Amino acid sequence: MVDVTGNTSKTSLDLGSFVGDLNVDDETASDDISLEGLEEELQECQADDVVANILSKGTTLREYTKGVENNLRQVELDSIQDYIKESDNLVSLHDQIRDCDMILSQMETLLSGFQAEIGSISSDIKILQEKSMDMGVRLKNRKVAESKLAKFVEDIIVPPRMIDIIVDEEVNEEYMRTLEILSKKLKCADADPTVKTSKALKDVQPELEKLRQKAVSKVFDFMVQKLYALRKPKTNIQILQQSVLLKYKYILSFLKEHGKEVYLEVRAAYIDTMNKVLSAQFRAYIQALEKLQLDIATSNDLIGVETRSTGLFSRGREPLKNRSAVFALGERINILKEIEEPPLIPHIAEASSKKYPYEVLFRSLHKLLMDTASSEYLFCDDFFGEQTMFHDIFAGPFSVIDEHFSTILPNSFDAIGLMLMIRIIHQHQLVMSRRRIPCVDSYLDKVNIALWPRFKMVFDLHLHSLRNANIRTLWEDDVHPHYVIRRYAEFSASLIHLNVEYKDGQLELNLERLRMAVDDLLVKLSQMFAKQKLQTVFLINNYDMIISVLKEAGPDGGKIQQHFEELLKNNTAIFVEELLLEHFNDLIKFVKTRGSEDPSTGTERPITIAEVEPIVKDFASRWKAAIELMHNDVITSFSNFLCGMDILRAALTQLLLYYTRLSDCIKRINGGSTLNKDLVSISSIMYEIRKYSRTF
Repeated sequence: MVDVTGNTSKTSLDLGSFVGDLNVDDETASDDISLEGLEEELQECQADDVVANILSKGTTLREYTKGVENNLRQVELDSIQDYIKESDNLVSLHDQIRDCDMILSQMETLLSGFQAEIGSISSDIKILQEKSMDMGVRLKNRKVAESKLAKFVEDIIVPPRMIDIIVDEEVNEEYMRTLEILSKKLKCADADPTVKTSKALKDVQPELEKLRQKAVSKVFDFMVQKLYALRKPKTNIQILQQSVLLKYKYILSFLKEHGKEVYLEVRAAYIDTMNKVLSAQFRAYIQALEKLQLDIATSNDLIGVETRSTGLFSRGREPLKNRSAVFALGERINILKEIEEPPLIPHIAEASSKKYPYEVLFRSLHKLLMDTASSEYLFCDDFFGEQTMFHDIFAGPFSVIDEHFSTILPNSFDAIGLMLMIRIIHQHQLVMSRRRIPCVDSYLDKVNIALWPRFKMVFDLHLHSLRNANIRTLWEDDVHPHYVIRRYAEFSASLIHLNVEYKDGQLELNLERLRMAVDDLLVKLSQMFAKQKLQTVFLINNYDMIISVLKEAGPDGGKIQQHFEELLKNNTAIFVEELLLEHFNDLIKFVKTRGSEDPSTGTERPITIAEVEPIVKDFASRWKAAIELMHNDVITSFSNFLCGMDILRAALTQLLLYYTRLSDCIKRINGGSTLNKDLVSISSIMYEIRKYSRTF
């Protein structure tokens, strides 16, 4: 900006100098126009480059406007001149545009025709699509109808070949396949209500019914023929069932569905056939087994019965070697290890002239029964599809075995055999449980229930024979174990052994009752001896024998063995005292009466040398001979050498204690040292004891 003084100063924009000559009143006469905010807008325009350039040059707006208008006019004139120069080109361009427009118009017409044709084709395609879908639905419906119709035709049509097979062919695998086809046709006619109302079925139904009747009649005759084959002698029923009858299992299913009455006839015929065949087989087997029976015991074979009272006609059956089996278990226990062994074959056993206790025959019979019953039970379930008919089939065999058992059991007096049979039945029940076949459970329970009362009755006979035994006829002037007591020991040991795994409390109670009866009998028999010593020797021998037999039966004899061990201990102590009194009476009496006195206490009658000296000298003179006599006495008195040596050792040990007390007493007597020369040294006595121990 030029200063009025003509000096150039700092350039600054004074907007007022440029707008000052604007006549606002000339522009508008309205008093309503407001210039508020104009200053702010001018300040904002100050930053514009064009405005700043104009202001810097000092040009007024009107002048600038006129300049711009002149420039625009000149540009317009220049543009007109350029347009005139290019007029030919523009005309040519116009012609070209017009030609293009004509061409595009023709293309538009052509494309419109195409569009109309395409629209027509689209509608045709849509119509074809609808027709195709309709045809597809109709085709699907026809296929469904065709399949149903084909199935219907197939279900009701009766091919000539099927008629020929059912009417004329033999019953074989092809025949059974044809039966399956016929069964399906018969089921179809009954199952589908739409089929029942069809005219086609009404035409075919009589033919199907004729075929059904013919098939039922033919397979009935065939099955009856096969069932009669079971009745032929020496027929292996199980093989015939498995290899022949099971192949025709479907025949039973066909009859059950389409010939119920005929099926029941076949079922009844099979039950009747098997009932008779199995009954006859078991009856023949039982008769063969009876020839192999070894009689063990009779009503006279009781523990307390005297051996010489059997009478003239009492035992002519078996030699004496079988008598031990009456009370002793022995090898009879092995039958419990042979539970799963095959049944006996009678003619083979008879050819070898073998005889068996009844429990062996009992196991064999029931093993055959279990195997036959298991096979028949499974066959009925597989062939007939039912298990209840088993009991109808085996009613006969059960009756045959019951009849046999009812004749054997009342005549059985073999308590060991009865207990073995009870254990065999228990093992057989376990076998059937493992097989998971319950068909003979009720029968085995019935046999078990029958065996226990019989065993109890025979056991009570043994018990009463001991309680009511005739002491005078049983007594023998012999201190060795009595044969009745040996019977008891073997009998008890056998039952204890058979009860080890079962812990039957009732049996243990009965054995305790038997033990009490034997205790009473032993005491009564011992009292028949005149001397107390012989009574004691008799009791010791019998107690020792009982303990030995019980130990052989098992390491744990239980309460009974402990009871007899206590009695043996008590009677051994009594015998030791009696034996010592017999040979050293004065010594023992002195030790017992005065051995504990102390001479220094000043008793009324003090022990003197004169009182002790005879005893000392007597012992010194014959103690070795007396011990030898004791040894001989023990050897002859006790049947068990080991028991005798134990008793002798106990007697010598007690003698040593008595003599030691005597020596101690002498040491307390005034002047007792004078007897030292006559005293036997303790070491000498110990040497003798060891010498007899070495003989042991």
